[in-house]
Amino acid sequence: MTQAYSLILLRGLPGSGKSTFAAILSEQNKYPVFSVDDFFTDKNSGVYTFDYSKNHLAYATCQQNTEAAMLAKSEKIILDNTFVFDWEMEPYYKLAKKYEYRIFSVVVENRHGGKNVHEIPEEAIHKMATKLEVKLY
Repeated sequence: MTQAYSLILLRGLPGSGKSTFAAILSEQNKYPVFSVDDFFTDKNSGVYTFDYSKNHLAYATCQQNTEAAMLAKSEKIILDNTFVFDWEMEPYYKLAKKYEYRIFSVVVENRHGGKNVHEIPEEAIHKMATKLEVKLY
């Protein structure tokens, strides 16, 4: 029997608990977790500084890290991004197909009343909520 590899896309609004759930799924860092937020987070201090002009670099870095983990044959790879639009997931669908990974898209809901740690205005979060594309069939 061949090894089954899995790519898990955690989707949801800021504050929904994606990062917390990703940490649980990683089984104490046994499996890699990647996020666009990683690009904007200082590795030494943990301080998050978003710069919209570098957002494209953050997305590219996340995709590169994911592909590197696939090349290394990581059994599970977890992605922790909002993934509001289908097009944001498309590069990962292509990578999963290329490297023969099963892909799981998991929407994380904010039923616990969590707050986003990046101080995104409530208005922006509501706008994202109206655009979140979910395919149930």
